[in-house]
Amino acid sequence: MKLILRIFGIIALWGTLSLPAMALEPVYSDFFGKAIKGYDPVAYFTQSKPVRGDDDYTYRWNNAKWYFSSAQNRDAFAQNPEKYAPQYGGYCAWAVSQGYTAKIDPDAWHIHQGKLYLNYNKSVQKKWQRDVPGHIAQGDKNWPSLLAEN
Repeated sequence: MKLILRIFGIIALWGTLSLPAMALEPVYSDFFGKAIKGYDPVAYFTQSKPVRGDDDYTYRWNNAKWYFSSAQNRDAFAQNPEKYAPQYGGYCAWAVSQGYTAKIDPDAWHIHQGKLYLNYNKSVQKKWQRDVPGHIAQGDKNWPSLLAEN
């Protein structure tokens, strides 16, 4: 009986090792599939603050469901998602600059040269803001490989 259990254990281990790695989703979303935790990406630009999106105003883009606080914001995003979507798929910009991904806090945000960047929390955001251009340069370098290797 012990031999059979060992064999099944080895088969199970071998099976998990042969599975392909889970691919990194191109957009950070929570357990419920909400991009950037259901916050309106357009509001960061138009209202200069994080605003929770509404279930009545959603749009699917880049394998994620985006939420908006108004039909106007939803339509603006739909016309030009690259203009409003956060960089690095909405993952923590600091983490991407360091070579990994992390979730975000919608209240830890920064717009630099017309691009939205989100961070894990306010403490991480302070690190990010010490050298925004340098972190962006490193994040831009790391992001394609993070998408490819996961």
